[in-house]
Amino acid sequence: MRHVVWDWNGTLLNDNHAVLAAVNEVCAGFGRAELSWGEWQAAYARPMRLSYEQILRRTLDEAEWEQVDKLYHDRYDALLHTCELAARTHEVLRSCTASGRTQSLLSMWFHSRLTPTVEHYGLTTYFTRIDGLPGAVGGGSKADSLVRHLEAQQLDPADVVLIGDVVDDAEAAQAAGARCVLVTTGAMTPQALHSTGAPVAASITEALQLLDA
Repeated sequence: MRHVVWDWNGTLLNDNHAVLAAVNEVCAGFGRAELSWGEWQAAYARPMRLSYEQILRRTLDEAEWEQVDKLYHDRYDALLHTCELAARTHEVLRSCTASGRTQSLLSMWFHSRLTPTVEHYGLTTYFTRIDGLPGAVGGGSKADSLVRHLEAQQLDPADVVLIGDVVDDAEAAQAAGARCVLVTTGAMTPQALHSTGAPVAASITEALQLLDA
């Protein structure tokens, strides 16, 4: 693989505690009891709207979905400063570059928040391109975003591996014609990740090692 596309939340950024707090902010806003991390992992699905309809036990109209999105992101943003990079992130990205591979970043987080955050952690120079969600409300599928991300860089999907932490990453890679390696550090259970058939690693360090195996 000549090019690695990295996911952000749950992959390069260890933000699980902020995610759970933000999910529970949504629960409180809709009169739902708090969830444990395991309960959120069990409910996690794409598109994200399905996850919230499951945990809130109701179908969400557009206004309610916007309310969910705002509750979540306001709380998440308030806790962003408490998040840390995944272990050895700088070392892993340097190693990837040293191996002759190029790297880019594709996230389903808002682009306007993603780019300054990546810069804050000193990672921008590792990536040939950084793409997040262009809109104001999140929750879509990653497949179309990945196709556009690769086309913008004139990359052959056969030369690309996506490293992420959720089933949606594997499905997006398959749809785009790329490979995928999943890490167990994010929002989905190892069982769910293994069900995709993609290689599964316990860390980004191990994920990178799998590429050279």
